[in-house]
Amino acid sequence: MTAFIFLLAAYPIFGQLPVPIKAITADDELIHYGDVIDLDVVGGFEYDWRGTISPEGFLDGLDGYSDPIYGLCRAEKDIAAEAERILGRTLRDPKVIVRIIDRSNRAVVRLEGAVRTPSRFRIQRKVLLSELLVMAGGLTDGVSGEVTIYRPKNLSCSATIVPASSSSERLPAKDNGSPLTTIKITDLLSGKESGNPQILSGDIITVPKALPIYVIGAVNSPRPVFTREKMTVSRIVAIAGGLAKDANGAKVSIFRREGLNVKTVEANLDKIKSGEENDEILLPFDIVEVAAKGGGKRKYPPAAANDENRNRTKGELPLRIVD
Repeated sequence: MTAFIFLLAAYPIFGQLPVPIKAITADDELIHYGDVIDLDVVGGFEYDWRGTISPEGFLDGLDGYSDPIYGLCRAEKDIAAEAERILGRTLRDPKVIVRIIDRSNRAVVRLEGAVRTPSRFRIQRKVLLSELLVMAGGLTDGVSGEVTIYRPKNLSCSATIVPASSSSERLPAKDNGSPLTTIKITDLLSGKESGNPQILSGDIITVPKALPIYVIGAVNSPRPVFTREKMTVSRIVAIAGGLAKDANGAKVSIFRREGLNVKTVEANLDKIKSGEENDEILLPFDIVEVAAKGGGKRKYPPAAANDENRNRTKGELPLRIVD
């Protein structure tokens, strides 16, 4: 597990995986909520307009036009063509130029969870998941092995815009997919296309933390162990560096919380090794304590550290610009 984390955080090719970008490659050319758009009618200024998208997706405050113009997730050239069609009713052969002049108010991407530097990102170019993970400093030791991406509707242009009829009227395409995608980190490292998707404005990326099992007492390296696999008593003691010199392997206690109560399960490593006793399967948040020789039995169960509050960022996450 440690080697896996090291590879992910430090391997120099990690940010350059040869994975093709999916079909949303024109996303950066489409208009998003928060963009400032300039509509210029060549040769005059009466019909010029500069502004943003209304909550309904139309060019907000467009005066002098007989029809509203839908702008959300449409390309600049498509809006220009529709403006020319509308103005063509009163003007002779109008020429319209539409440009996005400010993208700084687009929804930010949030990257949180088991990364070294949880951050917000303002996306101003195409960017893949692997690049943002590298920019966040890589993964921590507590990573679960998966990444989830939540994509709120209307904050990005992941759903295409299709004609509602033969006219230039446009409506959002039906989106029957789930807004939540789960990606295995092993797929990302192996170069699978689905493992390294393009990240869009407004995406919320979470790297879930693995649930810990705590090993304390007479072991060489007492610590929490994060694992996604089934873990037994003998194996977790080995991961914690094995028994210390003063350890009593015949006296191992497993403290397991069940609701408001704590259950204690006793284990004997000597009998487990000889096959006389089953090797107990551990559960997340179990506390495994190896007794020392001559030590008495604990009266009260130990308290585990609260990893949820450890290294929690105070205030808003730092904002980084990806341009």
